Amino acid sequence: MALTRLSITAMVLGLLAAGGCNEQKLKDEVALLQNENTELRGQLTERDTALETANDELRRANREFRDAQALFDEERETWTTTSTGSFDDIEGVSATYGDGSVTVSVEGDVLFASGKTSLRSPAKTALQKVASVLKREYAGKQIYIAGHTDSDPIRKSGHKSNHHLGFERGYAVRDFLSSNGISSEDMAIISFGPDQPKSNASKSRRVEIVVAN
Repeated sequence: MALTRLSITAMVLGLLAAGGCNEQKLKDEVALLQNENTELRGQLTERDTALETANDELRRANREFRDAQALFDEERETWTTTSTGSFDDIEGVSATYGDGSVTVSVEGDVLFASGKTSLRSPAKTALQKVASVLKREYAGKQIYIAGHTDSDPIRKSGHKSNHHLGFERGYAVRDFLSSNGISSEDMAIISFGPDQPKSNASKSRRVEIVVAN
């Protein structure tokens, strides 16, 4: 009888011990899960903070881009109205817009009578308009005035060569522009004579006003 009581007591104590071990194990697992949950929450908070920071940067960059685009559009409108097309409505004048320069070509037959270096009346009207554009949009820029002629040899005009004729015509244009408000210090004269011909003699006779931007 005593043995039976001892056996029952031992079994009870064993069950209690086993139960205690399981309870401690469960507590440990719960504690581990709580730690993991805390770490995950921390990581999630860091991620959310980083995402919000990135969104703020993106919004700031978008605002700066829109501001820059608006400024560019304003400047482009200015370029359109002040550069491209400025000389295009002047009769007898054409303009070519390149990188760093604008070349204004005035037909020689508009400027001068055959073999002459005195400006014709229609030429003065055209050059006055050219001078207005130069003063308004290219003030202080370096200007090169290039005289061009056809290849016909000089016979009656009294000039030594087409190069001399080209220079005298360039000088006449330079002198007229100077009298209309373009500083003579900003202008230089070049004569190419017949060395840079166009498709025909009429187009070859011209004076080019090259503006360095």
